[in-house]
Amino acid sequence: MQTLDFLKQMDQQLPAYYRQLSDKEMMDKIAWIKEELGPKLYIPGHHYQKDEVIQFADDTGDSLQLARLAKQNKEATYIVFCGVHFMAETADMLTTDDQIVILPDMKAGCSMADMANMEQTRHCWNELQQLFGDTIIPLTYVNSTAEIKAFVGKNDGATVTSSNAKEMVRWAFTQKKRILFLPDQHLGRNTAFDLNIPLDAMAVWDPINNQLNRKGKLEDVQVILWKGHCSVHENFTTNNITHLREKEPDRKIIVHPECKWEVVQQSDYAGSTKYIIETIHAARSGSKWAIGTEMNLVKRLMKQYPDKDIISLNPHMCPCLTMNRIDLAHLLWSLESLKQGKIINRIQVDSTISKFANKALEKMLTTV
Repeated sequence: MQTLDFLKQMDQQLPAYYRQLSDKEMMDKIAWIKEELGPKLYIPGHHYQKDEVIQFADDTGDSLQLARLAKQNKEATYIVFCGVHFMAETADMLTTDDQIVILPDMKAGCSMADMANMEQTRHCWNELQQLFGDTIIPLTYVNSTAEIKAFVGKNDGATVTSSNAKEMVRWAFTQKKRILFLPDQHLGRNTAFDLNIPLDAMAVWDPINNQLNRKGKLEDVQVILWKGHCSVHENFTTNNITHLREKEPDRKIIVHPECKWEVVQQSDYAGSTKYIIETIHAARSGSKWAIGTEMNLVKRLMKQYPDKDIISLNPHMCPCLTMNRIDLAHLLWSLESLKQGKIINRIQVDSTISKFANKALEKMLTTV
């Protein structure tokens, strides 16, 4: 999406009318419109969405899984993506030009994705080329903007997910001596460490101060981590783990690899959202778990598995604020607008950006 178009769409405010409706009125209207539009409408819902929204999702999953399902859905004219901006961008890039991708609330963004913009990334790349020459291949977490994905694709790199990060890092090292990992330093560090790359062979690029921070020798650097993070997962701490171990030593701790390295090291298990869900599903009845990931998902797992004792690793954790922006009111607004022949909050990625971003996505999809 062009910046000017994006800013114009940001000016669209939820009409006050929708705040006057009860939850039941909104749910009834959404259900009726879904039935009316039938297969022309497809609603993917990310795991971190509120239950009130997830109940209307045709599929639930992580960001890339949902984008791929949207790509496979050739019947739908309208794809109303209940997630955040970069997810809807990916869906737009993977679907046909005739399909319309809508984000119910344009302010549903991702703080991690916003931690790497193009100006910063170009500057970083130029500096690293001066330091290391043509020895670096870029990888980006799918939790990044379409522009960053395009930059990576243009430089022969690939996207990664938390599920396939190890495979993609292994692949990257068959291409070049070093990796630039955007935009989440924690996923990059945890993945590289699991592949036996020592911490002193990792450096951190600070985009604010425009400098490379390292402990080891420059020539020994193998992985350059972008100094970005998930504001939700960074709130899980080793103090949370220490307190829990003292209080309930029999409770297993499972966390997402977007958590800090120290937290992952002290946990019993670490893995993607899918891995966490599958592990809890397979756990024995009566088992006790503390989960280090987004609160909406943790609460949903509590409801789905009442035979298991599940808590959040951080008892004071709040749901992701940007994920929580999509609610019944915004979902209904986007659907009623469609019924009235109006398209609001459409996500459209520039064709050139889409071309190179898709190159990065396809590199991943064909590698693993």
